[in-house]
Amino acid sequence: MPMPSALSFELLGKCSVTKARAATLHLPHGPVPLPIFMPVATQASLKGLTPEQLEKQGCRLCLNNTYHLGLKPGQATLDAIGGAHRFQSWPHNLLTDGDSFQMVSLLKLAQVTEEGVRFLSPHDGSPMLLTPEHSISLQNSIGSDIMMQLDDVIVTTSPDLARMKEAMERSVRWLDRCIQAHKYPERQNLFCIIQGGLDLDLRRECTAEMVARDTPGIAIGGLSGGEAKDEYCKVVDTCTGLLPEKKPRYVMGVGYPEDLVVSVALGADMFDCVWPTRTARFGNAITSRGVLNLRNAVYSTDFGPIEEGCQCTCCRPPEDGGLGITRAYVYHTTAKETAGAHLLTMHNVHYQLNLMRLVREAILEDRYPAFLRSFFAKLYDDKSKYPEWAVGALKGVGVDLLSD
Repeated sequence: MPMPSALSFELLGKCSVTKARAATLHLPHGPVPLPIFMPVATQASLKGLTPEQLEKQGCRLCLNNTYHLGLKPGQATLDAIGGAHRFQSWPHNLLTDGDSFQMVSLLKLAQVTEEGVRFLSPHDGSPMLLTPEHSISLQNSIGSDIMMQLDDVIVTTSPDLARMKEAMERSVRWLDRCIQAHKYPERQNLFCIIQGGLDLDLRRECTAEMVARDTPGIAIGGLSGGEAKDEYCKVVDTCTGLLPEKKPRYVMGVGYPEDLVVSVALGADMFDCVWPTRTARFGNAITSRGVLNLRNAVYSTDFGPIEEGCQCTCCRPPEDGGLGITRAYVYHTTAKETAGAHLLTMHNVHYQLNLMRLVREAILEDRYPAFLRSFFAKLYDDKSKYPEWAVGALKGVGVDLLSD
């Protein structure tokens, strides 16, 4: 019996060469264009931006972190105010993670058992337990439009294949428990997460099990954990080739511009990463020609915009309704003032969202291979510098970046 769904997936166009797709994802808090990059507002706040500023960048779907919101403000507060949308004054869509990866990446992981994930509280060191049922209960209280299952995550570089298989199989069992615990399937969408490390047979086995559960959307998890990029691409390509066409496909934790455009060519639709906002706090601006560190003294008298032609609020001149912020001003403020980090966060989030808008337009106009060639030519001034993994992955879906 299919799960109730609070979304609809409208496929609008497909690249005639690669596996890239353009679609509209209709969610409870409005339509979302796909492909999409989702900014991460871990604690119900995107560091450096107000909800209004995030909205003005065109964001219609961002992330919250289940575990952090469960600790503070806590489930009782979320229930009292009616969920995270109201709590953070965000009128658009939210996605929450089930939080296994949080356990692996940030906390002292004590033990994973069939019951759940036992770990030590980062606040007082007390032992805690997160079960599939509790993860779903928290996400029901948050009221996110897309909720992720609790899964058993092992870093992809682990050599322990037996543990990887155990984690994959446990993730399937935990999905069944998440489905049972989900109280509001008519207004919140539960996505499954495909695990299996870099073993393509495990990934195929897990994909078949997850697809059989018929969740409204499907994620490919456990990546961006230090694995080689060519191995990452093989996993994404393998999984998308086995997924139903009429459901959104979310690759978790991916965010460098090159990763995004290649992953779209491999058939993925949704991405998230803290990198654009985190790197802004170190003075780094994402541009179509690479990352600029505006803390470098070379920019102290550079009165040009962060990126020429960028239409973000910072880069646009005042006569076009922008702020006309210069590289020199960011250099001046980014070391000791918070303003520089805020401005770069605004620019970087806009860059990522706009990149996906351009990707979507290219797919709809069936010129994505040409877009890819232009993207890499601008980012690298010499074809000999193109990353081998990107060249290889794109060649596998019909695009030869090195041909004239």
